[in-house]
Amino acid sequence: MDWTVAIIAALWAIILGGAGGALTEIGEWYRNLNKPSWQPPDWLFGPAWTVILGLSGWSFYEAMTNAATIADTYFIGGLFLANFLAHLAWSPLFFKIKRPDWALFENAFLWASVLSLCVFLPQYSALAGWLNLPYIAWVSFAVLLNWKIVQLNGPFGAKTAS
Repeated sequence: MDWTVAIIAALWAIILGGAGGALTEIGEWYRNLNKPSWQPPDWLFGPAWTVILGLSGWSFYEAMTNAATIADTYFIGGLFLANFLAHLAWSPLFFKIKRPDWALFENAFLWASVLSLCVFLPQYSALAGWLNLPYIAWVSFAVLLNWKIVQLNGPFGAKTAS
């Protein structure tokens, strides 16, 4: 086992999950939003993200330890860095700035970053690609949920005429 890669992969998942949780405010504003009947209960999001990011962190390890060249290592690292930034951007847009519409737009970048993990990692490890399928499934569902919240509550940040 390559412990350096294992620690980096674990830190990637832990920091991303922890930051996402810290940036998520389930306060009055959020509780007052109209949400679709099919939205999962709030308590489910933490455990779901823990499993999803844990699996994706494992895929990080699998891909990195199977990289044949330093260029492969940089490429894999770049994929995970892009995903880290796209993933990290969503919660502040939705919960801190209170702009689900901007978060919906940002979801396109997050979804594309997860798709890139699913598409490119199998060339290093078939398992690495499979480990990200729950991630893309959940983000796809989250896009639909975010879209429905925007539809039920928008416009956001706009002044309404009297």
